[in-house]
Amino acid sequence: MNKGNRIKFVYPDSIAEEAGIEIGDSILAVNGKKVEDILEFRFITADEEYELTVEKKDGSVEIIEVVNEYNEELGVDFEKALITGARSCANKCIFCFIDQMPPDMRETLYFKDDDSRLSFLQGNYVTLTNMSDKELDKIIEMHLSPINISVHCTNPEKRVFMLGNKRAGRITEQIKKLVDAGIMVNCQIVACPGINDGEELERTLEDLIKFSPDLCSISVVPVGITSFRDNLYKLDMFTKESALKLINQIEKWQKRFMEISGSRTVYASDEFYITAQKEFPGYDAYEDFPQLENGVGMVSVFKYDFNLAVEQTEKKCYNKCTLATGVIFADILKELVSKLGDEIQVIAVKNKFFGETITVAGLVTGQDLIAQLKDVDIGEFLVIPDNMLRAETDVFLDDITIKDVEKELGVKVYVSTDAYRLVEILTGQE
Repeated sequence: MNKGNRIKFVYPDSIAEEAGIEIGDSILAVNGKKVEDILEFRFITADEEYELTVEKKDGSVEIIEVVNEYNEELGVDFEKALITGARSCANKCIFCFIDQMPPDMRETLYFKDDDSRLSFLQGNYVTLTNMSDKELDKIIEMHLSPINISVHCTNPEKRVFMLGNKRAGRITEQIKKLVDAGIMVNCQIVACPGINDGEELERTLEDLIKFSPDLCSISVVPVGITSFRDNLYKLDMFTKESALKLINQIEKWQKRFMEISGSRTVYASDEFYITAQKEFPGYDAYEDFPQLENGVGMVSVFKYDFNLAVEQTEKKCYNKCTLATGVIFADILKELVSKLGDEIQVIAVKNKFFGETITVAGLVTGQDLIAQLKDVDIGEFLVIPDNMLRAETDVFLDDITIKDVEKELGVKVYVSTDAYRLVEILTGQE
């Protein structure tokens, strides 16, 4: 039995439940074909009629005929989300963050994925270096759209160098094949000073604008550098001057994209604006926030939502409390929460774990939080953002839990999921 095909959950009132499929059963085949890929599985089971070969928990095998008149999903989750394991990355990128991880962390943090299925299912970015033309044809056949692509640069020789993969030079050809088939594309560029910014970024955007309007969006984000770069390619960080230069370059290109497609399309991440000490674009400048998960427009969304939440409440924060965040967002947060009272202090947690060049809240560890707050008069409670924790858990990157933090600091810890939730917590509406 392929464990990846074993079912871990059956949705109530679904086709699967009505067909008698149970947790612990395994789907061996669809229309007689072995099930190995979750996207192909979803594609086939979207048909009006299909046949399932199901191995029951007791080892018996049943053939189930499904009639799907209303284009519903079967209604099951597999033990392995992709059925087969995630495809690992074959690149040796000069800027890879995982190569800069500290030793002795949990094994899953060192896994590099480069899987087009995760791009479609979870929004992950893929380089396409491990995809054959046949696999691209499969994406086109199933019309898996949009797909998120880590471009970084379109200069073939430069991209081969940056990704450390001799197959990396075909990116414009691959994107053209996808957009010609009607597949919408989001792009990501990790900008490394002196390597793919400046003239190289100009060339990349010149190549990508040819795919408008099928190109949904492009984010340009700065390379992340930890203190664990021994024996790795030397990279520099963006300065105030170089960040401002890149922003001006992006804003120039936004005008060109707007003329062609009616959309700005390309955006610099928030970190560039903070580094450059430049005022953020207006809320509407981010249009429908297509690259929010890449740190593009997150500050504008948070400020907009926070101010709206404050307007909707007449309450203030009268109890002393503490908000912990990353260094890069601390000053912005201080300015915002001051509207709710004078008893709220904001602590910028320096990243000793990865190195102080890492300034985002999402990479703050439990041990850094405890060490830097243990001698602080926190007040009634502590608030942290949810991106400090692993998704849908109460665990930090270093496996310290919220309960551990509460025990060490002796205060209640609240988790803020967004600006509205933060206002609720601070004004006692939780």
